[in-house]
Amino acid sequence: MTTTASTTSTYKARKATKAPERTLGSSPAPSMAANGTHLIGYGRVSSVGQDTAIQEAKLREAGCSIIRTEKVSGRSREGRDELAAILEFLRRGDVVVVVKLDRLGRSTRDVLNIIHEIEEKGASLRVLEPAIDTGGPMGRMVLTVLGMVAEMEVGFIRDRQKAGIEKAKAEGVYKGRPITFDHAKIVALRKEGLGATEIARAVGCKRGNVYKALKAAGVA
Repeated sequence: MTTTASTTSTYKARKATKAPERTLGSSPAPSMAANGTHLIGYGRVSSVGQDTAIQEAKLREAGCSIIRTEKVSGRSREGRDELAAILEFLRRGDVVVVVKLDRLGRSTRDVLNIIHEIEEKGASLRVLEPAIDTGGPMGRMVLTVLGMVAEMEVGFIRDRQKAGIEKAKAEGVYKGRPITFDHAKIVALRKEGLGATEIARAVGCKRGNVYKALKAAGVA
């Protein structure tokens, strides 16, 4: 994690009070836009062996003096403390800046969720490569396209799963979902005179599973 020294005090001040400190000394921080909002840079690499230096340099060049970086996988939000800190720190009009969109996350759906949280704070996202700004006139179109891509990703995953199942069936190796309860025990308990609720409790399944098992076994 890296935070430029010139804005550490400002960052802590805004975290500690509802009325954020918008200046450093007698002049605006270099990351501030003309209206007093902040440009907040976020950089991420996936492993400890990688370096965020290139991203940090590009974020500083873009005008960010508040820069938060971390070394953690983008597959999920878990463990991404610096991203969480930025989202908590945001105020209306602020701009989150990343070098590339995939620094926010590996899943389009996750990226959309993060952008939604940014927008809920009245802030916006700026991507440097390629240039995307959700606060600009093209921002809404970008989000629409990302939403379509997210839906396509879900469709592709389902298609791959379906193709894999069909291939496994053709090769005779598909066994379906594993049985999570004892069908034979259900039938035996039914023959002993137990009702569906008692059987479900004894076997550890739902009543619907009991009825299905009994029907499959031809037992009333």
